[in-house]
Amino acid sequence: MTLTSTDCIANQLKFGTIKGRKVIADFSGVIITLDAGIVLLAELDKKLEITSRFAECFRDYRDLSYVNYSVHQLLAQRVYGIVLGYEDVNDHDKLRYDPALAIRAIAPNFFNPYMTSL
Repeated sequence: MTLTSTDCIANQLKFGTIKGRKVIADFSGVIITLDAGIVLLAELDKKLEITSRFAECFRDYRDLSYVNYSVHQLLAQRVYGIVLGYEDVNDHDKLRYDPALAIRAIAPNFFNPYMTSL
């Protein structure tokens, strides 16, 4: 089958906006993330509550006025990194620029099919 100029070829999927930033899947061939499995992993964790139950085993003695991330968030980041094959904590410094991981961190319910705010 050959495509003609009248055939419609979608090269982008627009998912909406999160915190003022557009989320677009662009299939132009540029590698953006190698860790798209984080979406499935985080959804599974959300359903089974693995990291949240594990986080309850810890006491947080930090001064809350200086806390940016909960124990659960820090633990989930570490567990997800290990599962994705990043066994060293120093890998997390470069992973913070990965769009797939950022979407999971900013909007953990972004891929919820019942969400209506998009």
